[in-house]
Amino acid sequence: MLSELHVRDLGVIAELSLVLAPGMTAVTGETGAGKTLVVEAVELLVGARADATLVRRGAGEARVEARFELGDPERCALTSIEGMAGFDGDLDEVVVTRVVPADGRSRAYVNGRPVPVGLLAEIGRHLVDLHGQHSHQALLAPATQRAALDRFAGSAAAEALAEYRAARSRVTALTAELDGLGGDTRERAREVDLLRFQADEIDAAAIDGSDEDERLQSEADLLADAASHREAAAAAHAALEGPVLEGLGDAVARLDGRPGFGDAASRLAVLQQEAAELGREIRLVAEGITDDPVRLEEVGARRRLLRDLQRKYGDTLAEVLAYREEVGERLDHLLGAEDRARVLAAERDAARDAARAAAARLSKIRSAAAGRLGAAITSVVREMAMPAAELVVEIRPVPGVEGDALPEDGFDEVTFLLAANPGEGFKPLTRVASGGELARTMLAARVVLTEAPPTLVFDEVDAGIGGQAAVAVGRKLALVAESHQVLCVTHLAQVAAPADSHVVVEKREVSGRTVAEVRTVEGTERVGELSRMLGGTGTARARDHAEELLGEAARGRRS
Repeated sequence: MLSELHVRDLGVIAELSLVLAPGMTAVTGETGAGKTLVVEAVELLVGARADATLVRRGAGEARVEARFELGDPERCALTSIEGMAGFDGDLDEVVVTRVVPADGRSRAYVNGRPVPVGLLAEIGRHLVDLHGQHSHQALLAPATQRAALDRFAGSAAAEALAEYRAARSRVTALTAELDGLGGDTRERAREVDLLRFQADEIDAAAIDGSDEDERLQSEADLLADAASHREAAAAAHAALEGPVLEGLGDAVARLDGRPGFGDAASRLAVLQQEAAELGREIRLVAEGITDDPVRLEEVGARRRLLRDLQRKYGDTLAEVLAYREEVGERLDHLLGAEDRARVLAAERDAARDAARAAAARLSKIRSAAAGRLGAAITSVVREMAMPAAELVVEIRPVPGVEGDALPEDGFDEVTFLLAANPGEGFKPLTRVASGGELARTMLAARVVLTEAPPTLVFDEVDAGIGGQAAVAVGRKLALVAESHQVLCVTHLAQVAAPADSHVVVEKREVSGRTVAEVRTVEGTERVGELSRMLGGTGTARARDHAEELLGEAARGRRS
């Protein structure tokens, strides 16, 4: 709940400190005293647009700060908000601050830490709901109206929605797993065919090792110039067989047995033997070199084939062979995935059917509850000077849903429609022109739908009413205040009387400047304020009426 509110230099408010209690608090005062500024201060705390004209003349900035005491639902909600990283979920309170400079952009803080202003709206959604001529009412949002209808419908709707969401999550998970297998059945079949072609093409080449292309190049070089290679080999052989061997033999003979030349003679003998062997090898190679145009063409064709494989699958034959291994592994995976894909696809179809069945059941439950909810809110709102008002809960298919799409909350779009006066057509609550009518409709909805943020602010809820209708509004506010903290800005004593606490906004002149002040009234002071609101000027009759209203409110609380 909102436990403290501090405002400085906002409009006619120079400095305001307000400690708020649970239950219902009435905020009253003369017209123009600054009551609405209290509401605007709360609006700023929940992300409303900051207007520099709100800054008190002569001040550099306006500052609004509030302390909220948290219950378990609020702690859990704030912890889950993106951007609230570092928020300690064990804290029992949160302090929200908004600073509006006279020149420049506004700033926002949560527990003293700077945050984007947009984050305040998300935080405020879980802490405060404003009702009146404001844009922050959570119940105006279609998603909130749908959730409200589901809560009103009870456990049957909750069970159907939970079943739908579970089946929807199952569809999402199975789709992701199918995608991980390589797309749909046709895509996998196309990939299998491609990989088989590639594997067969590489296998058909029967690559003889990663160096086959190098060996073929050497062979091609020999075959391309066979005569020249033979002549060179013959000349080399003749040189070795003739002068070289004779010279080495003569050198060995001259040094053999002479002191100091034993090692040299032995090495020369080895060279003589190696030269003889090398000559024989050169002769054998030369004899193997023949003119073979057929073989030369075969080698060229083989090299072209290998180059084509390298162009497709790798820069080297080693890379081509490695790619063939990868192809084999992917084929094994895809061929094994076919059976798994069939199973997953069948499970996904079953889960989608289950989701649609649950959604259909949920739609029936919602349709059955919509009439009862509309009638219940209508009954309450008619007690508050809207005798011809009617609220209906309209259910339509969610627009733009195509194919196998499964919206998060089912296939229903829920809209609260109000016809406030005779002859008027039904309009969504967001298009209700009168702030008072909207606020009273919201109050009626809150009476019927008890789940809401912990703090509810009502402004202009009493616009255009009086007498018994005002008494009814006050009682409804008190009823809501049994489960929520209610802050109500009102002009009517009948609405203020049931409040648990009562604060008065007054303005006075200080050093030639108008200043708004807030004080809590109790006892005789409260009787005096209520009598003023009743139009009395301190007369005994007005005070008696005020005391009577307080007495009736007290008896109503006890009952």
